[in-house]
Amino acid sequence: MRILSDREESEDVLQEVYLTIWRRADRFDAGRASVMTWISTIARNRAIDRLRARGPLAYADQIDEIEIEDGAPRAEALLEASQDSAALNHCLSELDERTAGVIRTAFYEGVTYEALAKRLDTPLGTVKSWIRRGLLKLKGCLER
Repeated sequence: MRILSDREESEDVLQEVYLTIWRRADRFDAGRASVMTWISTIARNRAIDRLRARGPLAYADQIDEIEIEDGAPRAEALLEASQDSAALNHCLSELDERTAGVIRTAFYEGVTYEALAKRLDTPLGTVKSWIRRGLLKLKGCLER
């Protein structure tokens, strides 16, 4: 849409792009680019080819406000999540092995405190205390 400024023509180009991807899927090389980069390059090139086919005096009106819904997380969100994950893993590594283990089991595996207490053959109140103290330490570490 940004290149061609025409919805119908853009849809035609998109159909061509899908066919090209289907026919050339065996030529994709993950070592050279990601799938999204490969697909985007094909789409961009096809749209530019279509624009050039209009002739030397043809141009496309600029579309400033185009909204194309994309359900994938934005790059900023992925980067932030990666940084958050790294910080959390660092802080978990500062806890003693037992506390880090019960927190990981309870929150990553979804094991209830009761089941965790039975698994460790430890009183429920003790397991809750380990987790509570560990979470407070994690909070302090993450706030630094």
